Amino acid sequence: MGKIVIRHAEIGDAAALHRILSQPETYADILQLPHPSLQHVQDRMADCPPGTQRLVACIDNEVAGSLMLEVNGRARRRHTASFGLSIDASHRGKGVASMLMHEMINLCDNWLGVERIELTVFVDNQAAIALYQKYGFATEGVARRFAVRNGQQVDALYMARLRPYPDGLRA
Repeated sequence: MGKIVIRHAEIGDAAALHRILSQPETYADILQLPHPSLQHVQDRMADCPPGTQRLVACIDNEVAGSLMLEVNGRARRRHTASFGLSIDASHRGKGVASMLMHEMINLCDNWLGVERIELTVFVDNQAAIALYQKYGFATEGVARRFAVRNGQQVDALYMARLRPYPDGLRA
């Protein structure tokens, strides 16, 4: 396996991202309907809201995963961000998600002034929950019947990571 390289997503990545988002293993765990169109993926990439960072992880120049970070633009929530993560089914378990998480946290902590990163994750997605916990995310609550998946209402966890205080400082 080649080295994992993280870079900003480009419009030319749309076909690879479409392939990943079309995988049943992927869309089952994100808030997207099955069978997205390539045009939909291209439109979302072209119309990136302010405060959005789109990263891709590549192995041997092939897109193996993506992460979209949205820094909240509302005045009283500018210190917060949320993100979505999707990994190609054939590249799971290879460290792709960890590399994307590491770079996202670096951006938040050291470049974007983000103090709080928030997410929702389905309660049965144990691999994702373990990944998030590894990076300091803690469960803050449960959203019952959060979304429909395969005809069933599924619960989700609300999780967040707070940027650590600098040494010796506490609010």
